[in-house]
Formats: sequence, structure tokens, C-alpha cells
Amino acid sequence: MSAPDVTALLTELERSQPDVAEEARTAVEWLTGGEPLESVTQLDVCEFLWYTLPLKVGPQGGDHERLARSLGQLLRLGGMDRYADLCVSPTTMQILRTYATEGEEAGTSAYQQALEATGVLPPDVPELQWSMIMGPEELGAHIACSAALELAIVAGEDVDRTALTRRWLTEPRAELGGDSWLNRVHGERLNRWVLGRGPARRELAQPFEVRLHAPIKPQPLPALHRLLSVAASGETLPLRLAPSPEALRLRDLAERELGAIRRDGAKLTITDYGLRLLRSKTAMWTAVTRLLLARGEHEFEVSAREAALMLLADGTLMSPAKLIERVAEVVGGEGWHPTTSVDDVRGPVTDLVAQLTALGLAFSDELVVRMDRPGQLAALAALRAHALRPRKYVSSG
Repeated sequence: MSAPDVTALLTELERSQPDVAEEARTAVEWLTGGEPLESVTQLDVCEFLWYTLPLKVGPQGGDHERLARSLGQLLRLGGMDRYADLCVSPTTMQILRTYATEGEEAGTSAYQQALEATGVLPPDVPELQWSMIMGPEELGAHIACSAALELAIVAGEDVDRTALTRRWLTEPRAELGGDSWLNRVHGERLNRWVLGRGPARRELAQPFEVRLHAPIKPQPLPALHRLLSVAASGETLPLRLAPSPEALRLRDLAERELGAIRRDGAKLTITDYGLRLLRSKTAMWTAVTRLLLARGEHEFEVSAREAALMLLADGTLMSPAKLIERVAEVVGGEGWHPTTSVDDVRGPVTDLVAQLTALGLAFSDELVVRMDRPGQLAALAALRAHALRPRKYVSSG
């Protein structure tokens, strides 16, 4: 049965309890945002009571408790007893008092702990880490997954939150015309990534919106596999690897950037993490491709490396000087600096090319840089992981 009309409930409340009707009106308008009351979920109610109400609604102090109780009376009048109980629960009263007496940070911490304890907050899953800042599609997916968790809990099911969330994200849904929520969220994130800073960057990224939609099949990484095998066997390094610049760079990458090996003089020891990479082609591929766009000291460096990968991803032959020049042109329109020169991008681009060469994913010398097929796929996988990453708030501290 659908929930009663808010206007009818408020009219009835004005007749029976006129002293709380206006506060109930304020609270329910904030809660629903003008949408029908039947669309409200437990997550909506909790987020309103434990975050929106104390931080955004009306005066400070005990009045928030009164607003919560008034909302509870309206919801109970509409037969929504479970949500009404939340409005007057000890948890709600304690969180509101924490905000009032200890401040926003303490109150927000109490809200987050209480929200997690409800079980209706969709967890991160292997296919998707939720963003702090959600677009419309991701917000829709989050709400749908939360509602599914709520229904399962109310039905008394033994809920595996991760499994249920994965199912709701990945299964085709009739209400989406046979599409899945995961596909919708990925499409939204890819589109946001393409429409990033600057016209030159957008023009370069545009063809990748379709190319990056499907996952990239993991490829073998023979050079890194051989190095980790040496470390796992306990052999002395010079017996198996010539000390070429590429070999030294690969060893440094495996030790310092991946944390897959430890070095004791000429002898290598593999770490537990390194063993996991050695035993799984997929894990090794994921670790390496994510490393190509790992965050440097500044997001500017990531943008430079990202532009270089896009320029090389089709196997195009470019001189190192031309690659750096093109990257400077692309990144220069993104607004990082008043002017961007080749000297600004030379460091991150040169380091990226050295990484790719050491891993056997590119050929480079003073005349040319070129990716072979595994390198091109690695570039696409790195770009895809970067484009689909969750949006997070940037700290100013």
C-alpha cells in the first residue's frame, strides 16, 4: 500500500497536534525534497536525522530533537512506524546531542558509525568503490542497492551485504531497459573523465570513452615475472639479470614502487605481496597498470602521464621530444599553470617511458618511443582504472 499524501497528513496533524505541525512540515520537506513520501528509504531517514538535520536545518541545540520527534509523529500518523521509531530512537537523540555538545566532527563521526551499523549502507565491492561525490546515475545505484539491503533485512534474511550489492549492481534490470547499474555508473564516470579540463584534453580523450567501457583482458608481463621468480628462488641477482638500465629500473620499480621484493646486496627476497603477484597474472597486471598513473606529488604529474598514455595507446611512433611537446600542449590547456612548458612535463613523461620500457611494454631510445600490443593494452587498462576511480573530496590541509 502506498504511503499517505504528505499534505493530507499535515492537515490531520494540524487538527490533532497543532503545536508540532509546523515543525513536522519543515522536517518532512527537507526529508523528501518534494518527492512522494513513499519514495523515502531508511537510508534517507537516517541521513536526514543524523546529518542534514543537525548541520543544515534551522536553529542549533535541542530544537533539533523536537524537529526529529515532530517528524516521527507525522510518519507514525502515516503508518510508517519503523521510520517513526528512528526519529525518537536513543541513537538519534544521542547523535543530535553529540553535535550540540561536541561539535560537527564528533557528530559526523557518530553519524557514520551509526549508519554503518544499520546494515543498509552499500559497501564497496570489487567492481565499484562508491564516490564521496556522486553523479545522478551513481546516486541512483546507491539508493537502489540500499533499498534492496533494507528489504532483505526487514524480511529477516541472513544478508551478505557485499554479495547482494554486487548482484544489484551487475544484473540487468528491467527498470533500466535491461542495462545494469554498474554499466550506468561506469558510463557516467567515463563521460565525466572525458569532459575534463581543457579543449585539447577533451579532444584527445573523446575516442577513449567507448574504448574504455569494456574491461581490458590481463596480459602476461614476462620481465617482471622473471624478476619475481628470481627473488622467489633466492638466486643471486647477477646470475640471471644483466645490469642494463632497464633491468635496474625494473628492480627499482619492483622494490620501491610495487613493494614486491626486498634487496640484500646482490640477493633478492620476494615479499608476501610479491608472491601474490607472481601467482596471479591478473593481480600482477592490475598492480602494474594502476602504477602507471599512480598519484605523484601533484595531480599535474598524473595529467602529464595520462596524456602521454593516450598519445601512445595506438602504437604511434613518436620521438621523445615530440611526445613531450605534445603532452605540454595538451596539459597546458588544463589550467594547471598560467603557462606550461616542455620542461614542466619532461620529468613525469620521461619517468613513465622508463617504466614502460623496463616492464617490456614499450621500446624507447633517443630517437623513438613506441608501444607494442601489450603496452597499448596496458595503457588502456591504466586509463580505464583512472577514469573509473571514485570521486573524493580534496583536502586543503
